[in-house]
Amino acid sequence: MSYTELLKRREFGETHRRDVWWLQPAAVFLGLTVFIAYATWAAFQGEYYHTGPYLSPFYSPEIFGESSHSWFGPKPGWWPLWLPFSPSFLIIWAPAGFRLTCYYFRGAYYKGIWADPPACTVGEPRKIYRGENSFPLVLQNIHRYFLYFALALIILHLKDIWNAMWFVDPATGVKSFGIGVGTLVLMLDVALLSFFVFGCHAFRHLIGGRSDCLSCSPIQHGAYCAASMFNRRHMFWAWTSLYWVGFADLYVRLCAMCVWTDWRII
Repeated sequence: MSYTELLKRREFGETHRRDVWWLQPAAVFLGLTVFIAYATWAAFQGEYYHTGPYLSPFYSPEIFGESSHSWFGPKPGWWPLWLPFSPSFLIIWAPAGFRLTCYYFRGAYYKGIWADPPACTVGEPRKIYRGENSFPLVLQNIHRYFLYFALALIILHLKDIWNAMWFVDPATGVKSFGIGVGTLVLMLDVALLSFFVFGCHAFRHLIGGRSDCLSCSPIQHGAYCAASMFNRRHMFWAWTSLYWVGFADLYVRLCAMCVWTDWRII
């Protein structure tokens, strides 16, 4: 192969690789497309997002809405008539923004969806590379601010778990402590979200990014080591938390539609 041929820009998909390099980006494309399609559909529904003490994480916190979980009552009067309303619209941008700007998910959808590039040493469809220094990719730099929203969501979802442990007797209207399958589903959702957030590079930077001596503070050093432990499996927590939050919404939705029955454990 001549030097000129080595320097020639590859066409889209062109490569000398003989392995199944396309398998991972194809799986990422399929996985993200399925989740985004379902999440968008679920957010636009505006109904069947709560049942009993359960509230779908796609709709939590419910700032305005029709359920008993709503902070400020039903749809506000100032909401434009031409614009569809769903309680999810007011909050789903926060977890979506955190995931879209996450370092792992950037690399995943850059390859799987944008094909930029689809894999190492594989030709891409673009001829110009501008990095993340121009619009719209420069917005990726606000990831650290979305981290604050993600941390707040963890706290609010912990409150949802507490609420999911109190069931109202339809005959007497009295609340009593209990645990149902839905309670466990929401618990695992918060756990996986926490592992994903705590393993984030931005969270590790928040803990020790401005410290010259981590070992000088045992608490800070311990927190940094714990975040590093979660970071080692960041990809695993990213995907499991992504699909479990979708399943949590589906579980609440199907229970609300009386398709599934929520079994009480305690």
